[in-house]
Formats: sequence, structure tokens, C-alpha cells
Amino acid sequence: MSTIDSEIVVTGMTCQHCVRSVTEELTELAGVSDVSVDLKPGAASRVTIRSEAALDPASVRAAVEEAGYALAEQA
Repeated sequence: MSTIDSEIVVTGMTCQHCVRSVTEELTELAGVSDVSVDLKPGAASRVTIRSEAALDPASVRAAVEEAGYALAEQA
């Protein structure tokens, strides 16, 4: 089975607690098999989501916001 890696940029994350919160929320999305975070305290952090199919952007945004953070525009 092939997988898709999606990258998002999240603002407001400052510590490992933030990483855990975002990871937990995104991992609950259907089809997500792995989430990794490149934490940049005080700046936008890159989050890679591995899934079995393309993810609904609204669901990803909702999961990040549920964790207490926001998506940033990617450069």
C-alpha cells in the first residue's frame, strides 16, 4: 500500500507538550499512520503527516485548531 506525505506549517508551538497535542489530534484523523514535527520554538513548525490517502484540508485545520494552534501559510 502506498502512502502520502503531506506537509503543513503550524504556528504557536513552543515545546514538546505542543508537539504531543498536535500529534495526537492529527493521528486521530482517518488514514493517518504517522505524524512527525520539526519543532521551531517561537517560529512556524513543519509537520509531516503520513496517510493512506489524501487528507481533507478542513479536517487537518480542525485537528490543529482543536490542539490549540493554527495553520500558517506555507512559503
